[in-house]
Amino acid sequence: MNAQVRHPGSTALRRRVDPSALLTLLAGDEPGRLLHVHEVPARQARHADWPEWTDPALLAALLGQGIERPWSHQVAVAEAAHAGGHVVVSTGTASGKSLGYHLPLLSDLIAGTAAPNGRGATALYLSPTKALAADQLARIDALALPGVRAATYDGDTPTDERRWIRDHANLVLTNPDLVHHGLLPGHERWASFLRALRYVVIDECHVYRGVFGAHLAAVLRRLRRVAARYRAEPTFVFASATVADPEEHASRLLGMPLTAVTEDGSPRGAMTFALWEPPIVQGEDGEPKRISTLTETGSLLARCAEADVQTVAFARSRAGVEVVARIARERASGSLEARIAAYRGGYLPEERRELESSLRTRELVGLAATNALELGVDVSGLDAVLLAGWPGTLASLWQQAGRAGRTGERSLALFVADDDPLDTFVVHHPEAIFGRGVEATVVDPDNPHVLGPHLAAAAAELPLTVEDEAYFGPGMRPLLDRLVAGGVLKRRPRGWFWARHDRPTDHLSLRGAGEPVRIIESRTGRVVGTVDEASSHAQVHTGAVHLHQGQTWVITELDLADSAAFAVRGDPGWTTHARSVSDFEIVGELEHRDWGPLRCSFGRVRVRTQVTSFLRRLPSGEVLGEHPLDLPARTLDTKGIWWTLPVDELESVGIDEVSIPGAAHAAEHASIGMLPLFATADRWDIGGVSTDLHPDTGLPTILVYDGHPGGAGFAERGYRRALEWLGATRDAIASCECEAGCPSCIQSPKCGNGNEPLDKARAVALLDLTLRHALAHAGA
Repeated sequence: MNAQVRHPGSTALRRRVDPSALLTLLAGDEPGRLLHVHEVPARQARHADWPEWTDPALLAALLGQGIERPWSHQVAVAEAAHAGGHVVVSTGTASGKSLGYHLPLLSDLIAGTAAPNGRGATALYLSPTKALAADQLARIDALALPGVRAATYDGDTPTDERRWIRDHANLVLTNPDLVHHGLLPGHERWASFLRALRYVVIDECHVYRGVFGAHLAAVLRRLRRVAARYRAEPTFVFASATVADPEEHASRLLGMPLTAVTEDGSPRGAMTFALWEPPIVQGEDGEPKRISTLTETGSLLARCAEADVQTVAFARSRAGVEVVARIARERASGSLEARIAAYRGGYLPEERRELESSLRTRELVGLAATNALELGVDVSGLDAVLLAGWPGTLASLWQQAGRAGRTGERSLALFVADDDPLDTFVVHHPEAIFGRGVEATVVDPDNPHVLGPHLAAAAAELPLTVEDEAYFGPGMRPLLDRLVAGGVLKRRPRGWFWARHDRPTDHLSLRGAGEPVRIIESRTGRVVGTVDEASSHAQVHTGAVHLHQGQTWVITELDLADSAAFAVRGDPGWTTHARSVSDFEIVGELEHRDWGPLRCSFGRVRVRTQVTSFLRRLPSGEVLGEHPLDLPARTLDTKGIWWTLPVDELESVGIDEVSIPGAAHAAEHASIGMLPLFATADRWDIGGVSTDLHPDTGLPTILVYDGHPGGAGFAERGYRRALEWLGATRDAIASCECEAGCPSCIQSPKCGNGNEPLDKARAVALLDLTLRHALAHAGA
């Protein structure tokens, strides 16, 4: 199956993988699990010459590391940034994007050591994860460049080191959260650093999409504004995995035009990419049930480890990572148990560094990880990657798959489908992955629910003036009037001032909208975690059984006024599931398409949801009881796509009035599950409501909406690609092998009505009707 070769920089012998033989081994006696195999061809390298301005010490260090010539895209990025042009580089995984910005950045830092204070030039590097910043620091430290004083500045940085970094470091590696909470509010303490700010690097910028992307866009505008206060105009460099339109995406984040470098000059080994579906077995209740994706992935990871194939298995949640690692250890032979580990957020920094080192030296042969390892951490030499369920976007799928084969040799990527409509669809429709471009990222920098709080933060940093519309856009003035009316800002002749005694950044999280709800251990008062405010009613209501970092907690009280949920640790032996009621009103239609008697619309909606009770369930699925809850209704002003269907048209395809709720509800669930294939969204970013008679339309109506205040762009993307999206939804339901509906097609893990009523057959008929009229009027 594989021949032995020595991996450069490693003391361990490494086997050259034969993907076909490995797939045969993994499939064993059940080849039916392997549904499709796709071959990704190798790519040849294209080199360029070193830029003439490269500092000699930097060039000597790079040559000493064996980098004889840069690749073409690296030089294109370096030349653009060195000339002062904002630039985004969007090339494949392991294409050496960092060298492109290291060349001008490090050259200028070395030149800046001649300044009286030793830092005539400084640079700021922003990454979405601590692991990526630490990895970048290790690469820079390994160059041993004279005068380059680089340091990570994040939540793990000791207090006594922070002052030294502010006063002496010329390269600070941090994240947007620390810029938001620390650097910008305390910019006076960073004055020396900001005066010399030459470069700002935003790594893995494809991660910043939806509401998170809108937050980053606001932070970058605030950073540009504060830097200008110190007469600095830094050059911004964005690095990204392949996205549909990197130039548009990066320019929306920055608020300024830039150039894009997309031609990849790096070599790439051939990859075998396989699609895998866990089998259906008989459950404890006698009903057919698909084997859990985590269980299947853990078993596959064990088999790869036993074959000495170094493998990383990606799971979406921290708890899922622990499950995959535990199952792999249990099913691998005893001697391999110590060579299989888990890697996720929540570990101590030294634990993460040790795991990364062990992976590089092949002391570890199997690792279960969250996407913390997806984003650029250098773990060269992996043989295979397992993906436990859809990672959220097609871009993330290729990013994770690209972690294998980073030395230019053949590799294997194996996608293991989850029990979900999207996963089921893609393994049975390989064309949904292969041969199509990745999704366009969605960012709305003008989202008032995001921009408003950032304007308050900007006013606390430096009073706002009318000239600041150049940074924040024409939507600034109405939002400032609203903030003044609410007593948040004061209007003075010299501008708008922060009017309160607290800090605005303390009430604003970049990772979500609203103030997060803290989970507090009742006995000790220790904060063990947080959940976003939007999901707190359903996840941490009184009586909820909540899983956090693999540990089970029971919520004893949800204090909404204090944004706190009090919990005791322990497993009561059952799970809980919140039940809710929802309705919506159409605030304003922005666009519409008439599909004959049907109408498809996009616009502003107001969704009201109230969690009314929760169910207690045993692991077998048996319901122990339903318990009422007294929680207020939540109102969400957002954007959505909805379509209406006349009753007589539904009757013509066999859906009578009694059957409409089940058909519409099932179609709503499946369309929510499929939208992430067409927009850079997660299923949990999207909501839906369906009704057999909506008061605003007078007709049966199905709504899919963004689960974030003001909207996040996902529903709009669905509206733009409605035919493809709803066609894939129809196929996902129709091709599912179940009889009446299951989690692979129409059941939803987040349904507030307990997945009732649902009608699989009539959902297909409803979507067939929709698509027939839509296609007939597509050119209208």
